[in-house]
Amino acid sequence: MQRTKRFLPLMVATATVVLGGLPCAAAEPAQDTSASEVWIQSDAVILGILLAILGFVFWSSQSQLAIFKGFYRVVPMLLMCYFLPSLLTAFGIVDPHASGLYKVASRYLLPASLVLLTLSVDLKEILRLGPKALIMFATGTLGVVIGGPTAIFVVGLVAPELVGGDGPDAVWRGMTTVAGSWIGGGANQAAMKEIFGPSDSLYSVMVTIDVLVAEFWMMFLLLGIGKAKAIDSLFRADASSVDNLQEKMEAFSRKTTRTPTTTDFFVMLALAFGCTALSHALADQLAPWIETNLPALSRLSLDSPFFWLIVTATTLGVLLSFTPLRSYEGAGASKIGTVFIFILVATIGMGMDITAVWTHRGLFAVGLIWMLIHVGLLFLVGYLIRAPYFFLAVGSKANIGGAASAPVVAAAFHPSLAPVGVLLAVLGYVLGTYGAWLCGLMMQAIAGG
Repeated sequence: MQRTKRFLPLMVATATVVLGGLPCAAAEPAQDTSASEVWIQSDAVILGILLAILGFVFWSSQSQLAIFKGFYRVVPMLLMCYFLPSLLTAFGIVDPHASGLYKVASRYLLPASLVLLTLSVDLKEILRLGPKALIMFATGTLGVVIGGPTAIFVVGLVAPELVGGDGPDAVWRGMTTVAGSWIGGGANQAAMKEIFGPSDSLYSVMVTIDVLVAEFWMMFLLLGIGKAKAIDSLFRADASSVDNLQEKMEAFSRKTTRTPTTTDFFVMLALAFGCTALSHALADQLAPWIETNLPALSRLSLDSPFFWLIVTATTLGVLLSFTPLRSYEGAGASKIGTVFIFILVATIGMGMDITAVWTHRGLFAVGLIWMLIHVGLLFLVGYLIRAPYFFLAVGSKANIGGAASAPVVAAAFHPSLAPVGVLLAVLGYVLGTYGAWLCGLMMQAIAGG
């Protein structure tokens, strides 16, 4: 309690500095670039530009040139994969709302990547990681659920006009969609939009807050990977279970490594997109059936085709890992999956409006305070249970980022650890709508909606 009393004035002071003299940002309509005003409207051209950006980022991050080595010591490579595509939107070169690339990446490439990333998973070894991985994941979820209402309370002490009210532009309504995204993912975010009904203009701003604040935290997470041993030492954590998993999965990869043939590539693509097709077929039947026959489950997003798409693709990948097909990891299955993931990352980055940081800085203050609570709780619990930094980082991103980010962060520790991020992210999809709904009710009560 004493710590809380000391921490509250700090958050109030932060909000005061950022919010001082600001008008209510929620009332401003989000800027939307008309497709007729942008330079490039062809998705074929946009895809080429995005791949060129990704190629440059990957090449430069591995370059031995001093300028690049110095740059990437400070700026995470993954952040550049988000930031550079966002400049295309900021300068009016493309209109992400008129492009179909995000839908293709999220509906086709993402489930295919989940199949390929989980193909080599050793489920028994992951279970041997123990309860700390799940505790840190649950802590991340709790940090989001209580962080939103706390952030509204803190900002309300300084600028009540910013977070109060009950109309469609009420900030708390938009924040419920951020809660859905930060606990689960896009399906949960869409579910919160339907349940709490924020205006379209507020929702577009909240998407930007969601991505930018989440990636701001991700930058620090990735920087922390280089200091993982020091953080583990500070936490007095035993990371031997993570090291053992890494060694066993790395040994399996070395054992099965071979020069891939054209046949190998076609088999891997057949597995990835065949499972994706099956996942779509199941999701398209199951989601409407639940919506019609079990409407009570709608609050848990179980009537969302995207939810079932992700869960089914991951389940199929895990099932295939018990068969001889897991040997295709040696032919580069996870590498192809990683390529698909980063194409999705680039399309998400293209949808970011970095100018919203300035035009809606009051709302970003709410998001930053919210994230500060999530992070503080993670470090507190991590220290108390002596959890390795790996569990903290992946547990956080399995909530805030989901299937698109958690395997990337896990793979930053070592490529063989990516499946851990995938499995925890799926758990986030399961809990996302329920946790966000509870968070939304608390925010509504505090904001007086």
